[in-house]
Amino acid sequence: METIRLTTAQAIVKFLDNQYVSMDGVETKFVEGFFTIFGHGIAVGLGEALDTNPGGLKVMQGRNEQGMCHVAIAFAKQNCRKRIIACASSVGPGAANMVTACATATVNNIPLLVFPADTFASRQPDPVLQQLEQSSSLAVSTNDAFKPVCKYWDRITRPEQVMTALISAMRVLTDPAETGACCIALPQDVEGESYDFPSYFFEKRVHRITRPVAVEEELEDIAEIISKAKKPLVIVGGGVRYSDAGEAVEQFCEEFHIPFGESQAGKSACKSSHPCCLGGIGVTGTYASNHIAKDADVVIAIGSRLSDFTTSSKRLYQNPDVKFVTINNCRFHAYKMDAVKAVGDAKVTVQALAEKLRARKYVSAYTDEITKAKAVWDEEMKRLGAIEYTGDGFDPIIKARDPRTIPEFVKLTDGKITQTAALAAIRRCIDADATIITAGGSLPSCMQRMWTTDKRGGYHAEYGYSCMGYEVAATLGVKFAEPNNEVYCVVGDSSFQMLHSEIMTIQQEKQKVNILVFDNCGFGCINNLEMNHGIGSLATEFRYTDGKKPCGDLIPVDYAKIGEGYGLKTYTCKTIAELEAALADAKKQTVACLFDLKVIPKTMTDGYESWWNVGLADVSEKESVREAWKGVKEGRDEARKY
Repeated sequence: METIRLTTAQAIVKFLDNQYVSMDGVETKFVEGFFTIFGHGIAVGLGEALDTNPGGLKVMQGRNEQGMCHVAIAFAKQNCRKRIIACASSVGPGAANMVTACATATVNNIPLLVFPADTFASRQPDPVLQQLEQSSSLAVSTNDAFKPVCKYWDRITRPEQVMTALISAMRVLTDPAETGACCIALPQDVEGESYDFPSYFFEKRVHRITRPVAVEEELEDIAEIISKAKKPLVIVGGGVRYSDAGEAVEQFCEEFHIPFGESQAGKSACKSSHPCCLGGIGVTGTYASNHIAKDADVVIAIGSRLSDFTTSSKRLYQNPDVKFVTINNCRFHAYKMDAVKAVGDAKVTVQALAEKLRARKYVSAYTDEITKAKAVWDEEMKRLGAIEYTGDGFDPIIKARDPRTIPEFVKLTDGKITQTAALAAIRRCIDADATIITAGGSLPSCMQRMWTTDKRGGYHAEYGYSCMGYEVAATLGVKFAEPNNEVYCVVGDSSFQMLHSEIMTIQQEKQKVNILVFDNCGFGCINNLEMNHGIGSLATEFRYTDGKKPCGDLIPVDYAKIGEGYGLKTYTCKTIAELEAALADAKKQTVACLFDLKVIPKTMTDGYESWWNVGLADVSEKESVREAWKGVKEGRDEARKY
């Protein structure tokens, strides 16, 4: 048997450079390269391998381990999980920083491969720099924290173990039903130890991403239920996007006259202009989707995890006889909501289901309900996009319990932009083939309702884990995936403050991206959540402290200057006209651009016939909390129980 002597780290690099995926006959190189921050435990092991012979792999330098993993997640998501960037970190804090990103990847079923350095397998130098010691077990290290947030976890204590570990990781990373984060911990001494690896281990491998159709019995089960439905409703989930099933779902809905609502992950899998499209659904859904959902007698969830935001905490679907049908390639998700399931790829299973409904000559009983609901929402969209600041008597969308907030903000910043009008202006001004990125906070709530696009994959949201700090880094990942298109992220000021370090990586990689910071002096979304449930405005606005809590004056921040410090082209926008002019000018730029939007608090969208179950106190000294509790209890009583 022919062998080649390599270190563990060298074998990892050589193996990853020869991994490919094939879907629908199209072959794609799977691993683009490595993102790393070379700290203790990784620099001279994996670092040596990447320096000496990286093969066809790119090497990129991150600034924060969580941030660089967010870049990798966004890159994989925008490539519909057919390409990845591996990430490597130092042994202690660097490794711990990647845990949040791994959870984000796993929750969203996005492939992410991480190699955190570990302590010495020999244990001879213990305790080493950055080592986490547990007296209960010397085998425990920081990297054990990855176990609950990863789909696959391993620790390499002998060089030859890397072969089974890497093959197992590829199994998970390329499996549409089980993909997520994969962690392979690398003890720093083992990284440099060598072994005579069989040469065939490094031959080109092609991992086939197949399209299994649901079995005949399951297709019959769901066809029988749908064929009796008068007012069915489709939920378009992320599985539709990753299966490239958007067109198939559109044809299905059009043929059988079934409207569809979109989850955050599924939005832009189908075209917003399609006559059956009702827009976002659930807690952050449109009036059209949520109004139709209340009377639906069969809900057909395609590729959806059916999270609480999609189901409005299981209260949205009010028809007492409603039945749930799921099409999902993951059996775990297919069982949600006590559904009748069909386990299989979204595209081919929807097409097979269509044949059975066609044979039954099925068409829904909707008359003009869909067009009426869409017309109401179209008018609301016009209203939201036209809201302007009118002075002291300005009536915000979300009522402010602290009467000083809005006039204080306007006086402090001279900002007169409303959030809904800003989003409408951005949609008007940017190109049709641009991609928009968002994550945690009120912006994805507004975006799921207000954003429209006919570009498949043109809406990129991380809302499964609602991970603040994702946006800036994700903008780089999307740009890597779409180098010829403009990409824009909309990010709240609090999320920007949490993690914007990858701006430096954007500059280093010479990428033109657009970062729109919505500055409303606080955690606006959570401030609304507090006050809507009778809580005071506690630690959610950016105010100076009085020594006990932050309740003083608002604190102004000049985000344009932050961008300038990194070398970005920056704009400060205080009116819609200034925003429109800045967006037009930014299209002419060749460097990354940052927009500092002074957005009036409480001007985001409100709920539309939706409800969210939150853990409010059921006893309180405050009358406002006791009153809010009545609404929580009512919602819980009306929600479906599973």
